[in-house]
Parts: sequence; structure tokens; C-alpha cells
Amino acid sequence: MTDHLTHTPHAHRRAHHWRRDVVELAALFCAVAVADALANLVVHGPEGPFLLIASAVALLVTAAFHTWWARRHSHAPPPPPTAATTPGAPAPPSDTGVPTAGPVAATGLWRMRTTVRDEPGSLAALCTALATHRVDILALQTHPLAEGGTVDEFLLRAPRELPPSGITRAVAAAGGNGTWIERADAHDLVDTPTRVLGLATRTALDAAELPLALRHLLGRCTIQSIPATTLSGRPNAAADAPVEGVLEATVMRLRDPAGGAITVERPYLPFTPTEFARARALVELDARLGPRVPHGRDVLTLPEGNEITVRRAGPADLEAAVAMHGRCSERTLGLRYHGPVADADRYLSHLLSPRFGRTLAATTASGRLVALGHLLWDGDETEVALLIEDDWQRRGIGSELLGRLAAMAVEAGCDSVYAVTQSSNTGMVAAMRGLSLPLDYQVEEGTLVITARLDAVAARSGLAYDIPRAVPGAVPGALPGGVPDWFSRRGEH
Repeated sequence: MTDHLTHTPHAHRRAHHWRRDVVELAALFCAVAVADALANLVVHGPEGPFLLIASAVALLVTAAFHTWWARRHSHAPPPPPTAATTPGAPAPPSDTGVPTAGPVAATGLWRMRTTVRDEPGSLAALCTALATHRVDILALQTHPLAEGGTVDEFLLRAPRELPPSGITRAVAAAGGNGTWIERADAHDLVDTPTRVLGLATRTALDAAELPLALRHLLGRCTIQSIPATTLSGRPNAAADAPVEGVLEATVMRLRDPAGGAITVERPYLPFTPTEFARARALVELDARLGPRVPHGRDVLTLPEGNEITVRRAGPADLEAAVAMHGRCSERTLGLRYHGPVADADRYLSHLLSPRFGRTLAATTASGRLVALGHLLWDGDETEVALLIEDDWQRRGIGSELLGRLAAMAVEAGCDSVYAVTQSSNTGMVAAMRGLSLPLDYQVEEGTLVITARLDAVAARSGLAYDIPRAVPGAVPGALPGGVPDWFSRRGEH
């Protein structure tokens, strides 16, 4: 039985080959017979030549028809589009119910933070929930928490018609809690390593950049520099901070390498250990580099022909600033400091410190300091102040310094600057008006507060709000090229 089953297929193949050979041989004989009959008909028949010509014509017509048919179909228009291929038509959902593709519609950028459980699959569930609502994840950062769980920070592109409440509801349904969301812009598209490197570069070039770098790193927050001593020279108890710093939910306290402490507060969103570590790294970089002020300077010619040099000032200019105080009248000092003139010298150490802002100095050709312009960080606000030696007033120096300070404020991302003076200080009022910016005035008991709004300046001048352009050795806002055209229209002060 085994041998029969083994050899039966070979027997079938031999029988099949024999029948096929017989059929092919019969077909060959038929073809030869037909060809012989046609040859005898053409050669010996009375209509032989006509049949030969007719056969040739038939062959030509058949060849021409075949060629026309082939060309017609090779240039035929594409088939009508279906729902799956029509541009702009919604794509069918996948087997999982998540859209796989779709039309290019209006979208908006969002920054979102949420806390998820630190377990496998929690992030995947969150991403699936966002994809269901056609929300694209452009960037993702994870911040592990010491007490367990993870804070995930997303940069999202969502359809315009999807409100932020819809996003937060989807995140909550997927297991996210403590969700926070706000509008983002094109600057948020910069990846985190690039942003941190840029902030480190700014800090390395200028010690005054540390508070601004912390603000750009941590988002909307309030940063205060607390000096080690008060104006009276007593130790400041609020400036006591350990070397490693302190993190308390929405507040972090860092030791300032220049003395004192730096307090960062963000009430709307707690800080994570990752953010605290990044902030400490920037402070440590500043400590290792030591005091530094950019050395760039501009030489300007006043209308009467005198030349002055505008440069950044720092703690090294304290002695020259005290000497300038001695040459100023009591009225000039009173208009500047709004208090007892005898205490004016005490303010200079604070004003010249890069922790509290930026200072511009105007010096004569002989190196004599004749004017100071201050841009001071006051929490979320920014103050500008000027002090011009009496003999150098009304020559345009104040307007020049103020224009540069305003440009520096724009580069730092400030929305506005304000000046506190007296209504009788017509020179400061004229200089603020010379900026050609929208101004707000507030008068209280003889004190005049003038606020210049800078929110429309960046769009007009092309300056960036997020990461200002830093050129080694250049004075921010210095001419030429540093001050926008609208700063050229100045009054005299």
C-alpha cells in the first residue's frame, strides 16, 4: 500500500505528458494543413493576388487600431476621487476609533501640564485621549516627583474649535489631575535644551541677565533679589538662604552669588524638582563666572559738538557715581530720589548692582561720569530712572539714555516701563513723551507716575520677546543698529 501511494503521482504525470504531446502534435498537423490550403488558394486560385493584398491591408488596420487603443488608455484621466482621497475630506477612523489623518484646519498652540500616576500605560492613555480629539503633541517633558507620580508638560497643537476646557476634560478622563493650560506661541516651539543653552549664554555674557534667565526658564513668575544688607547697613534677615537652596511648592529661594538671596514665586503652578535643579544650575554658573559687565560702548556727538560715551555701568563705577552726586544740586537729587538728599549715596550700591537691573552711564571725553540711567526690575514691573548732572542737562543726554533703556526693556520681554517723578520735572515728562509710545499718567499727592506701554514695540521693531539677541561686547539697545527707528524722535532733557 505504501509503494502504491508513493509512485501513483509519477504515473499520473507520465499519462498527463503523453496526452499533452498528442494534442500538440495534432495541432501542428492542423496548422500545416491550413497553411498549405491557403498557399494553394493564393498561388493557384484566380483571386490569389487580391486575397494577398486584402490580408496585408487587414494586418495594417489591426496594427493601427491596436496603437490607437493603447495611446488612448495611457493618457486617460484619473478615476474620480473617492471620499478617502478627496483633499480636505475627513479621513475615516481607524479600527481603534482614532482618526489617522484629516484636513489641514485652523489650529492653536497650547502649553499644558498635568500630573499622572507613575505606572506603565498612564502616559499612553493620555496620548490616546488627546489623539481622539485630533490634538497633536509637538513636545513633551516629564518631571518626576519625589512623592511619586510624574508631571508631564506638553506643547500641543489643537483645532481652533476645541476649547481648552475640552482638552482638560479629555485629560481628566484619561487619568490626569491638577491640569493647567495656557496659550503658547511660536517661541515655545524651541526645544528645551536649546532654550537652556541660550539662557546660559546670556547669563555668561552679563550678570544682570540671571533674573531674566530664571524668568524665561520658569515661565510667568515673580523674581526678587534681596540684598544681604539694608540701606542702613544692617544684615537683612530675609536674605538668609542655604547654599543648596530651598524649594517649597510655589516658592524657591536660592543663594545669590553676589550676596543675599533670590526668591522666585509662581503661585499658579508649583515648581518641580527638575525646574529647581535647572534654576540652581544657572545660579551656580553665575557664581563661577563672578562679576561681569559687557564692555561695549558708543561714542555720540551732542548737538553743540561735544562727544559723550554711553556704556554699561556696574559696581566698579560706585566711586565715580558718588563724585557725580557731589556735583549735583539738591533739587536734582530730590527729583531723582524723592527723599532726603543726605541718603542719596546709600542707593548707589543697590542701583549699580546687576541683580536689580541694568545701568547705563554717560561719560565725557575725559572719562568724567555725567549721567546715569537705570532700568530696575520691580517684581513683575520695570522702572526707568535718570540722573543728569546739572551742567549737562537740556542737551539730549537724558532722552538718549531713556530711549536705550526702553529698547533694553523690549529685549528683556517687558510689557511696559514706568517712571516715578514729580509733576514739576518737565524734563523727565518731555523725555518720556519723546519715546513716541502710548503713555498712562497717574498723579498722587504731587507724585507723577508715567507708564509707557511696550507691548506693540516688538511687532514694529522686530525684536524678540522670548530670547533676546545677545552680541558679545555690545551694549543692549546701543546705536547703531540696537535702537529701533522710533527711538530717533527724541525731545531734549
